[in-house]
Amino acid sequence: MGSGSKVGNSNLDYSFKVLLIGDSGVGKSSLLLSFISNSIHDLSPTIGVDFKIKLLTIGGKRLKLTIWDTAGQERFGTVISSYYRVYDVTRRESFKNLEDLWAKEVELYSTNPECIKVLVGNKVDKDSERVVTREEGMALAQKHRCLFVECSAKTRENVQQCFDDLSLKMLEVPSLREKGSVVVKKQKQKQAYERMHRGRGCCLE
Repeated sequence: MGSGSKVGNSNLDYSFKVLLIGDSGVGKSSLLLSFISNSIHDLSPTIGVDFKIKLLTIGGKRLKLTIWDTAGQERFGTVISSYYRVYDVTRRESFKNLEDLWAKEVELYSTNPECIKVLVGNKVDKDSERVVTREEGMALAQKHRCLFVECSAKTRENVQQCFDDLSLKMLEVPSLREKGSVVVKKQKQKQAYERMHRGRGCCLE
């Protein structure tokens, strides 16, 4: 497994969309920046929705991940391949809200029953301030059939693993592979173009 940033779209095998959800301040933007640039800085709160693109090579396949970072209150659409539910292990309220609010939001607004869901406990570098145990996180993930990982955007502990594991899981789901296939998308675009222009030609004798 590896990652890269200079792969042209023509060389891609799959393109997936990922959404980060969770309370404001749990470190979603820091987690994303740590993954994208291998570093973090002091970040202002996200206003609205931002996104980043990362190119990866996973399991011999070339992937493009478009990762959407929300401000903590947005609704989401049907095009998402996976959801990261992020909480802060030092803030129990952010953990509680994942079940009371965000899990219900995903079930209500996502129309893709095969999307991959990952429960992420962030800020494990603050172990002395931890109030949510790893066992609690694992239990919630099992209840909602999510992958589970604890990480630190600050130290980058398990950050790469978060996205590598997710990418491998998406590649295991046939419907996600088909929807994310760059080749299939190009074929559909070509077919749509041909249908649009069919019958518009004329012949002069």
